[in-house]
Amino acid sequence: MINQAFIEKAKELGFIAIGFSKPDTPIYFDFFLNWLKEVEIGDVAYLKRNIDFRRNPKRLLDGLNTIISLAYPYPASKPSTPDGYTASRYSTPTEEDYHIRLRRSGKQLCKFINDIFPESHSRVFVDSGPILERSFAVTSGIGFIGKNNMLIVPGHGSYCFLAEIFTTAQFPVPSFKETGNMCGSCTECIDNCPTGALKAPFYIDVCKCLSYLTIESKDDIDKLTAGKMGNTFFGCDVCQEVCPFNRSNLPVVSIPSTDTILGMTELDFKRTFGKTAFERTGREKLKKNIKVLLT
Repeated sequence: MINQAFIEKAKELGFIAIGFSKPDTPIYFDFFLNWLKEVEIGDVAYLKRNIDFRRNPKRLLDGLNTIISLAYPYPASKPSTPDGYTASRYSTPTEEDYHIRLRRSGKQLCKFINDIFPESHSRVFVDSGPILERSFAVTSGIGFIGKNNMLIVPGHGSYCFLAEIFTTAQFPVPSFKETGNMCGSCTECIDNCPTGALKAPFYIDVCKCLSYLTIESKDDIDKLTAGKMGNTFFGCDVCQEVCPFNRSNLPVVSIPSTDTILGMTELDFKRTFGKTAFERTGREKLKKNIKVLLT
């Protein structure tokens, strides 16, 4: 079967969940629009752009027939400095930025598709297009969206990256049967959010989220917010750590000490973190995050 052959190839490349869906309007598109009207989104204004593309994925690839959703795991341990300060799990600062790694794997899968469907055309997306990726992941059958807004893959949890392949190849797409949310009455993520950014199930106030504040925001972090960061200077995993679907391991020392980072020149930073997720935030922002925790 074509789908199974593709799934086996994707698993060889490290993906843990693979699903196929039709290029229809995303199932949570209306929810997304309502959310945009109700919240401030700070320095991620791109979320309000290209709404027509988010509504109609066929505009991103002529002749689009199939959307393939792929989940790739990241570590259950947080990377730590020797002096005990940590970064979000997904940052994987000893490896290339996940955008680069997953795009490379995605292109290998596109070649695989083209070998089967010689006339096909495909595109890879890794947080790189106006796509409601979690909606497509749900309709592909690889998981459900938790109350913390993360895609949860049954049997694995939410510690995973998402990638999509848009292709003109006509893969068989199973009928979608919405199973709904599997969180039940659990509200651990909402109850434990350090800043109250998770105001209600599936509802996040971006401008209060520590991941946004420590990575995306151009503003400096104030002392009140710093007091809610714990020992984490990049990102926040609390809403995932408390989730019963996840298993978290102890931090692993894999980042230079905070003194070393604070003493880095731009050249030092590029040599150490130049192709990692830290590069996106940049040296100055990272240093400011650390300094506010240390003072």
